[in-house]
Amino acid sequence: MPPNLTGYYRFVSQKNMEDYLQALSNDLTPPRSLFSPLFPSPFLQTTLVTWEEEQLVCVQKGEVPNRGWRHWLEGETLYLELTARDAVCEQVFRKVK
Repeated sequence: MPPNLTGYYRFVSQKNMEDYLQALSNDLTPPRSLFSPLFPSPFLQTTLVTWEEEQLVCVQKGEVPNRGWRHWLEGETLYLELTARDAVCEQVFRKVK
């Protein structure tokens, strides 16, 4: 059974956010299809969220290679790992009691 991720968490730390944002730099603007259905974006994107044992994993296929994230709990600590291209950003949150 998957772990219970519900509740409130307070941000503790992060590593490599700048590298992650740089890897996304080409993908930070909204697709043109949001502005005009006559000129759709040339990129197809899919998102798949699954459980892999005790981790919630998201894989996004589209313009940015190796894009996605994964969540997992260790005790009262929630970890979030964000990936894009070769960049990996790690964020840590602590559950608020």
